[in-house]
Amino acid sequence: MSNTTDTEGLDRSAMARLQGGQEVALNELMERHATPVFHFLCRMVGNEDDANDLAQETFVRVFKASRSFRAEQKFSTWLFTIAANLARNQFRWRARHPAFSLDAENAETEQSLGSTLPASSPTPTEAAVAEERAKAVRAAVSQLPDELRAAIVLCEWEERSVAEAAAILEATPKAVESRLYRARGILRERLKSWL
Repeated sequence: MSNTTDTEGLDRSAMARLQGGQEVALNELMERHATPVFHFLCRMVGNEDDANDLAQETFVRVFKASRSFRAEQKFSTWLFTIAANLARNQFRWRARHPAFSLDAENAETEQSLGSTLPASSPTPTEAAVAEERAKAVRAAVSQLPDELRAAIVLCEWEERSVAEAAAILEATPKAVESRLYRARGILRERLKSWL
C-alpha cells in the first residue's frame, strides 16, 4: 500500500469522525495538510499573511462543510478546491482594491516572499544565479492571469495531475491543458533570457 493510499484512507477516516461530531479529527487533517495548503496559497496569492489567513479559512470551511464531503471523493482534491476558491475570491477582492507588491516585506521577519523561498545550490555563485532565476520565475508567474497562474501552480509546483487540477479549478481537463499551454508560452517568452 502506498503512502498516498494510506493518506487517503486516513483522511477519509478523519472526515467520517468529523462528520460524526468528533471535532478533534480536524486537528489530524490540519497536521497533515496545513503546510501544503499554505504553500499552495502562498504561490497563488503571493503574500504570506494573506496565504496564512486563507489557509486558516480553508480549514474553517472544511469544518463547516464537512457534511457535504462524500467518502468517494479524494479529500485533498476537495480541500484544494476550497483553497483555490478562496484564492479566487482574494483575486476578485484585489481587483477592486489594488496596491499589492511581491517585494513587500513581512513586518515580523523583515523578508519578502521572494527571499523566503530560496533555491539551494552547492556554491555561492550557483546559489546567486539560482536565486535570481527563481525570483524571475516567481515574478513572471505572479504576472500571469489568475486562471493561468492557478493551472501552473497546481500542475508544476504542487505536482497535481491535470485531472486533479481540473477538479480543483472546477474546469475540464482540456481547459486546464489549454491554460497550461498558454501559461508555458507566456513564461517561455518572459523568461527566455534564463532558458
